[in-house]
Formats: sequence, C-alpha cells, structure tokens
Amino acid sequence: MSDLEATEQLAAINNYTAQKLAGDQTGHGLDHISRVVTNAKMLLAEEPSADYLITLTAAYLHDVIDDKLVDDVAAAQQAVEQFLTSLAFTSAQINTVMLIINNMSFSKSLTEDQQPLPLEGQIVQDADRLDAIGAIGITRAIYYGGHHSEKIYDPKVKPRQNMTKAEYRNLENETIINHFYEKLLKLADQMNTPVAKRIARGRQKTMTTFLENFKAEWNGMQ
Repeated sequence: MSDLEATEQLAAINNYTAQKLAGDQTGHGLDHISRVVTNAKMLLAEEPSADYLITLTAAYLHDVIDDKLVDDVAAAQQAVEQFLTSLAFTSAQINTVMLIINNMSFSKSLTEDQQPLPLEGQIVQDADRLDAIGAIGITRAIYYGGHHSEKIYDPKVKPRQNMTKAEYRNLENETIINHFYEKLLKLADQMNTPVAKRIARGRQKTMTTFLENFKAEWNGMQ
C-alpha cells in the first residue's frame, strides 16, 4: 500500500470519527482525538517496528465504540468494521484494530477477559492515557465530572478500591477528586513505552501538586 493510499484512508477515518463524536460534551471530543493521534505519532517515531496505519486508525477510532459514550456498543463495532472494509482494510487489519480499541481502556483492565495488546495497541493506549493525566487530564476530569453532575469533593467519601468494571462505571457517590485516586494517579505506572513513561512522570507531578493545593484550599489553609 502506498503512502498516498494510507493518507487517504486516515483522512476518511478522521472524518468518520468527527461525525461520530461531533456532539461530545464529556471530554472525549475531537480535540481529545487530535491530541491522542499527535501523541501516537510521537510514540511511533520511537517505535519504528509498529504498523503506522494500524496505530493511527486505532487512535482515531478508539472512542467511537466506548460504552460510556455510545448506547449500542455492538452496533457501533459493526459499523466500524463495515466502514474499514469499505476503505479496503483487510480482515487481519480490521481484527487488529478492533482488538486494540476493545481492550485498551482502563475499565477493560478491571475485567477478566482483557486481551493482550500488540505494540500498536500499547502505543495507542499510552497516547490516550497521556491525555488523561497532567494539566489536560485535570481539566478533562473536572469537565467529565461536571457533565455527570458529580460532587467536586467530599472528604467523607473515600476512593474506591479493587473495583469491578460495573462498580467503576457506577458514579453514585463518586467525586471528581476521588477519580484521581481511583484511576488517574495509577496511569503513570501502567504506561507501556519508554517515552510515555518519561512524559507521564512529569504529568504525575502536575496532578499531585494540584491535589495538594486543592485540599489545602478546601481546608482554608493559606
């Protein structure tokens, strides 16, 4: 396949994702997708053995089948497979893309049926998780929590431990600040690639400093 063909395919995939996520108000919109794709390209430069087309295809499509964003996951998956078929992706390519986007989420890691990710999937997972931490991650967590009417903070409500996926998805009594302890602060240790691990360390400090300042201000400290 020529570079031109791959470029045309990725342009079509970008348009497909833009259509599917155009109305997003949870922090998973096109700005998020663009940053994930940019992160993936950066990581690809350090992982030259990874398949470029598969990686970026998964980066563009990873949220269009997310069960927290779509009502009918099976229908969304079928639509993606049909769309990729129309772009002349092979069955093997489609299977790899679907494996990645079905198994890369944090919530999937809380299940017993998560499948190992190929290198391309590890890159996309890192790219996505980098956008969930640091200054952008703080902003997205607050934006998402506000969208779902979560409390900002309640010191009497402790972060949940050892959750199942169903428990993680249950936002009753969840707080925005607890989400940092339940997920976001865990991501730096879960990065796959050396570059993502390095970047995550800096973004982790941004979040821990924010939490320290937040709690100090919450308690009326100067």
